[in-house]
Amino acid sequence: MASVTSTGRTPSVDAQGDPLVPRMLLARRLRALREARGIGRREAAAAIGASGSKISRLELGRSGCKPGDIAGLLTRYGADDDERATLLALAEQANALPWWHADADIVPTWVRPYLSAEQAAKLVRTFEAQFVPGLLQTEDYARALIRRVSPESEVERRVEFRTRRQRVLRRRPRPLNLWVVLDEAALWRPIGDPETMRAQIRHIIELCRRPNVTVQVAPFGICGRVAGDGPLTLVRFPQQGLSDMVYLERANSAVYPVRPREVERHWHVFNTLVTEASPPERTPRILAGMLATY
Repeated sequence: MASVTSTGRTPSVDAQGDPLVPRMLLARRLRALREARGIGRREAAAAIGASGSKISRLELGRSGCKPGDIAGLLTRYGADDDERATLLALAEQANALPWWHADADIVPTWVRPYLSAEQAAKLVRTFEAQFVPGLLQTEDYARALIRRVSPESEVERRVEFRTRRQRVLRRRPRPLNLWVVLDEAALWRPIGDPETMRAQIRHIIELCRRPNVTVQVAPFGICGRVAGDGPLTLVRFPQQGLSDMVYLERANSAVYPVRPREVERHWHVFNTLVTEASPPERTPRILAGMLATY
């Protein structure tokens, strides 16, 4: 699937038809058009018989959109024929089913935007203190972890879903670039039996050989001081002009800060972790040392 920007270029949108990126591109252009015409959100909303909050959600890419509403807004904004055709095509793509829709019953609502972003991203940077991140997990590690919180009847389906997510690291022609800072404590925390942990550590060593995967190990004590709020993930998209996504996972919820100052602050936190963690080239040796103790 591909979408067309206001400049006429057709950027790649390769996320199994997922609507997130088209919705974000549409949101960005709708806001730019409204502001260029000096039209307030309430005035825009009145043109389609909606509320100002609906316009806000549309411009943040947080809701689906009816083609009739988009057509009405474009008429109010005085969009020309080319712009109109482009944005109506984006609106159609923005209403497609997300790639995870067949598994929506096992995918919490709060993680869905991130899952869509992960598949569409060109770069994901993530910090984890408690567990090995999902994109790096072996099936046995994931199974042992999932079994702690899910009914047995769902375990294998959830493991398969997590494994399917990992295909993004091997996609062609542009695999996801993944940069992980992993607290040393996560590697010492036993998940499953000792062989499960040994296999998991060997798997990370293998992944470190891939040019699109970078893993750093942060010594005890650093992460609590630098990133006390918990797991942090930063997503960068290939489409020019789209803002980075910040994903802060919590026990049973997530936060997606969008204000530029907040996004910048979380980038600073991650960059600090990168500078204080062991260099990536040392990771295989560190992990090999851990293997000897399991």
